[in-house]
Amino acid sequence: MKKIITYLIILISVVAKAQEKDNYLPKGNENFAEKNYVDAEANYRISQAKFTKKATASYNLGAAIYKQNQPSEAKYQFVKAIKDAKTKPEKYQAFHNLGNSFMKEKDYSNAVEAYKNALRNNPNDEQTRYNFALAKKMLKDNPPKNDNKKDKDKNKDKKDDKKDQDKDKKDDKKDQDNKDKKDDKKDGNDKKDKKDDQNKGDQDKPQPKPSGASKQRIDNLLDAVNNEEKKVQEKVNAQKVQANPKKPEKDW
Repeated sequence: MKKIITYLIILISVVAKAQEKDNYLPKGNENFAEKNYVDAEANYRISQAKFTKKATASYNLGAAIYKQNQPSEAKYQFVKAIKDAKTKPEKYQAFHNLGNSFMKEKDYSNAVEAYKNALRNNPNDEQTRYNFALAKKMLKDNPPKNDNKKDKDKNKDKKDDKKDQDKDKKDDKKDQDNKDKKDDKKDGNDKKDKKDDQNKGDQDKPQPKPSGASKQRIDNLLDAVNNEEKKVQEKVNAQKVQANPKKPEKDW
């Protein structure tokens, strides 16, 4: 018994929905006639949301959007209208306006197909026939770019870029190697020059000459030199102690 009541409630709601009147579609039509396309779009959208399978709302919504110079968005509404259309006149009108949207986007290939389908549903419409001929002429004068050629050119550019990068890396490595060689050579020359200068300096130093000084005289001279060096060292150490303050104790 409960199931029967549930089914009855569902049936009543479906019938009520079917009998519900669409007040938004005529409002949208009034707005469209007044060239108030923004309000027309709003009413058509409400109508489309309430009556999802109604082709007229989608078609009119596409037309309102198209009038606002938004062909890319409008064409999706025309496609929906074609899908929901149940009669040939409805399909013909939706295909015709779909072709107009493609023409606005300069997509002449799809425009030709749309007008062709419009003529299949209404072969006698002269406006569609004229648009179909114009779309074919525009397509002939503006053939679509070859995607394969574009991909080929793109791949060629990538290969050329890779070659240039590899060449740059080789050149950089070669420059670095040359620089390292020059630095090594320079270091070698500097060391050699330094050694030569040192040897030369040693040669320029006056060499002690043998004399008749006694051994005791020489020992006394060496002691004096050592004492002077010791004094200098002690003085240096004393200055270091003064320069370095005592470190504080650690805080525990």
